Amino acid sequence: MLRGRWIGMLLLCLVVAGVFAWLGQWQLGRAIETDPPPPGATEKVRPLSDVVAPGEYLPEPLVGQRVETTGSWIPGDFIVVSSRFNDDVQGYWVTGQLRVAESTSIAVAIGWAPDRETADAAVEALDADADGSEVSVTGRIISDEGPSAPPRDDPGRLDRMSPAALLSRWHDVDQLDVYRPYLASATASAGLVDISSPAPEEQSPVNWLNIFYAAEWAIFAGFAFYLWYRLARDAWEREVEDFEDSAGTASA
Repeated sequence: MLRGRWIGMLLLCLVVAGVFAWLGQWQLGRAIETDPPPPGATEKVRPLSDVVAPGEYLPEPLVGQRVETTGSWIPGDFIVVSSRFNDDVQGYWVTGQLRVAESTSIAVAIGWAPDRETADAAVEALDADADGSEVSVTGRIISDEGPSAPPRDDPGRLDRMSPAALLSRWHDVDQLDVYRPYLASATASAGLVDISSPAPEEQSPVNWLNIFYAAEWAIFAGFAFYLWYRLARDAWEREVEDFEDSAGTASA
């Protein structure tokens, strides 16, 4: 085991184990949130611009954060989204494009309707009232659900709350900046029902998946030394056997 090649392999194992140890330490650093948000932080209403910027992904600790903003509704851009549940009851959301700055908009879920007829009536009422006046909206900021393919028998239907999908149907979108997440309004209008949006569950400051990964790196580091030991010992045992065979042959 003290021969040059095995010493060289041991040094290589030390380097590999050192890399694995560094990776494990990095995973542990990511596993424990050293500055977690205080309990109830999502329930404090904050300005939308302080939470996320247009085009940015919503950080996980801020999903469900209560925010407020002002803007004006864009007429013709009130769109119904299907398959929305309110306290386990399936229905529809009526959504709208809220222009919060000269060239910036956010998708807003305005309220819930139990049937399509009520949702369509709300769309007509909202279109009639969209005169460009400023409105204030307070609600929860929620991550984009991502677009999905519409059913073949109803290609115009939307089943997911996706600002990207809504953007493709909005008007006056040239050079428009859009928020990736959407805003679920706390107060409905136009005869709609308030959207049920409870506070998000408090997250644990410990990410157990990262701790599992850190343990894996430690195992890999130990395995590197075990592999060196096993290979070196096997080679030594073969040499001993060859020596004994040679000694036996010579004595015979």
